[in-house]
Amino acid sequence: MKIRKDKRGIEFSFTWLFAIIVGAVILILAIYAATKIISTGQSETGAAAAKEIGILLNPLETSFQEGVTTSIALPTDTRIYNVCDNSSVFGSQKISTSQKSFGGFSDPSVEVGFPNKYIFSDDYEEGREFYVFSKPFEFPFKVADVIYLTPSTEKYCFIDAPEDIEKELNDLGQENLLTGNCSISNEEMIRVCFGGSSTNGCDVRVGYSQRYVEKNKSTMHFETDALMYAAIFSNTKIYECQVQRLIARAKGLADIYDKKANLLSQKDCNSNTNTFSLVNGFRNYKDSSDLGSLYISAKEIERENDISSCPLW
Repeated sequence: MKIRKDKRGIEFSFTWLFAIIVGAVILILAIYAATKIISTGQSETGAAAAKEIGILLNPLETSFQEGVTTSIALPTDTRIYNVCDNSSVFGSQKISTSQKSFGGFSDPSVEVGFPNKYIFSDDYEEGREFYVFSKPFEFPFKVADVIYLTPSTEKYCFIDAPEDIEKELNDLGQENLLTGNCSISNEEMIRVCFGGSSTNGCDVRVGYSQRYVEKNKSTMHFETDALMYAAIFSNTKIYECQVQRLIARAKGLADIYDKKANLLSQKDCNSNTNTFSLVNGFRNYKDSSDLGSLYISAKEIERENDISSCPLW
């Protein structure tokens, strides 16, 4: 009995196998190309969103009010990344975003830098709507407006806050910043406890008279209410970096006022303001634990400037 080999059958099977392999390769390449196009588009969209967010914050920096709030609404779930860079003299505020699509978040977009912004938040905040609260930081002259970024879904309850802090928050009217007795609410909240309140169940502890904030087992020191809020709403890394940038800016301004004082003295108008000592204090700044001694000097120079016949600011 002879076995007959069917060469056409072998050729037919090989042709189909080859076609399947080629088709699979083409499909993989098409999927890869589509993914790259989508990824590029998301990155470009994210960079544009980051730039727009920075622009939206501009009105907060031109206000002379003590506290200003606004909101930012985005079309889809978004993560706003807060990157503080203090590698240069005055450092830079960088923002990037990633948006939710296909059940997950895209990679962060290209970072957009702003040399004159100071945002306090966690490493990133997530949501569709965000609240932005701003206060001027004066030390002793105005240094900059500082900005606090929180998602609308993240609620804070300030317990046993000093009367002026409670009044400021109530006047501000920001919906996710609450005061009073939070225990009557069933909502999850970040409990910010001040001096006289119990430490049980507190997420953030504020030693207002001692000028410190305890959060996530870390201690951040502050002077002025502007930095108190900054410590409450940000993590330690962001806080220390942004305060370092603010002090660098304050030193630059103090240098200018010191030169102005010298010019005025040449015109027989002595300001009697020892700005040089403040410049040295700023120059020796290391971290927030140095703020206390610096603040004493700043208040003394503020008093000198207020009674001077030739005020510098």
